[in-house]
Amino acid sequence: MDDAQIPIRIDYEATYEYDEKVSLSPHVIRIFPRLNSFVRVLDLAFRCGGGAAIQFRRDLYDNETAYCFFPDDTHAFDVSLSATLNLTHRNALDFMLDSHGLQLPPSYSDAERIQLDAYLAGTTFTPLPPPLAPAGKRPTVETLMTMTRWMNDQLGYKRRDEGPPLHPSDLLALGTGSCRDYTALLIEALRQNGIAARLVSGFLWKGNAANERIADDDLHAWVEAYLPGAGWLGLDPTNGTFCDHHAIASAAGLTPDDIAPISGTYYGQHSIPSRLTTRLVIEALSPP
Repeated sequence: MDDAQIPIRIDYEATYEYDEKVSLSPHVIRIFPRLNSFVRVLDLAFRCGGGAAIQFRRDLYDNETAYCFFPDDTHAFDVSLSATLNLTHRNALDFMLDSHGLQLPPSYSDAERIQLDAYLAGTTFTPLPPPLAPAGKRPTVETLMTMTRWMNDQLGYKRRDEGPPLHPSDLLALGTGSCRDYTALLIEALRQNGIAARLVSGFLWKGNAANERIADDDLHAWVEAYLPGAGWLGLDPTNGTFCDHHAIASAAGLTPDDIAPISGTYYGQHSIPSRLTTRLVIEALSPP
């Protein structure tokens, strides 16, 4: 492994504005970088406006979360995160599979299945095109590369800030979608192929890459597949790649709700127009 350290700075802001004063439910914030051997947090500052009281917790999936409680009605509230990280260079293909993970579907052990059953269930049985559909025993790494590259090559990208992911069949019919639509399709394909998979949200630092499909002022979503020997392996179908140190996870979970960067609602007697604006800047810093 190349131990080169890459210091970066993340500044993220999200502002919700309402045309009338609203009463807000507790909001759950999931934008804190998940620590691992390749991500070290040097400093971090978090803020939630609107007079919120904040409690920090670890959720079911071991994500660091902030629960924000709003005592008063408000026209707006904002969330901000500033963090300095040290990233360690990581080769996305620097792993070895155990013998029972060399072909798809993996032959998970009994102990693995106890932990992974939930990540294998929940398929919608969507008819899939041949590159994504189950087709008997196949080499694991080559097949996963084919899946992610096919999605990047065959599907168009369109930013969509709000709303649930498209159903996989709708994405295939439309031929274009956002990163969370891509992840819903890949989750479906992986689970149909007998691969335990979970959703991930976080930050994607572009570095020197100029052609990645990612909005400069919003967060990103991808997928992790559990492979015996490799553990949870990141796959980015939007960009057609395996994940390396450029993908900085903030939340992992079973469903889209589990990884939503900000979740909550407002209470009112009628529908109240609202606006969401976001800003995200990720930049490399000069080494100390």
